[in-house]
Amino acid sequence: MELCFGKYKLRPFRRGDETSLAENINHKKIERYTLRIPCPYTPANARQWVNFNLKLVRSKERPGQLNFAVDLDGRVIGGLGLFNINGHSAELGYWLGVNYWGKGIVTAAVKQLTGYALKELGLVRVYAKVFSANKASARVLEKAGYKYEGRLRKDCMKREKPVDSLLFAKTR
Repeated sequence: MELCFGKYKLRPFRRGDETSLAENINHKKIERYTLRIPCPYTPANARQWVNFNLKLVRSKERPGQLNFAVDLDGRVIGGLGLFNINGHSAELGYWLGVNYWGKGIVTAAVKQLTGYALKELGLVRVYAKVFSANKASARVLEKAGYKYEGRLRKDCMKREKPVDSLLFAKTR
């Protein structure tokens, strides 16, 4: 599956993505606002991620998650995924390389993937949680048509401290 939006596209991860993936994801500003992305993000991390996604694509079972690269001219500049897919809903996660922030790329990508999830996958609800301090990410979701549903107090642990999350969702 590929979804195009302007000069960018969402596509499955593939062999050869490791270098651009590691280059664009390896930043303290990305780690700061994500739950599972380490910094430093090593070439070994990139290889593991690509291999994990290749196995997901080859699996015959309905996956519990789907992950896509944000591609610009064959290079990975970001990533979006649906996880906790459970029949009627899924959670959305995303990141974008800091050199590409502020250009509307991730908002367009979120719109594309959400439309795909609601129409093609038949989901009824796609939701996303962002750290309460991540105002830019909350704005991305609002611009993509997500509605704010509330604050989840001490929802997750970041750097061994509980942090609040803001919950957004889009439904069909």
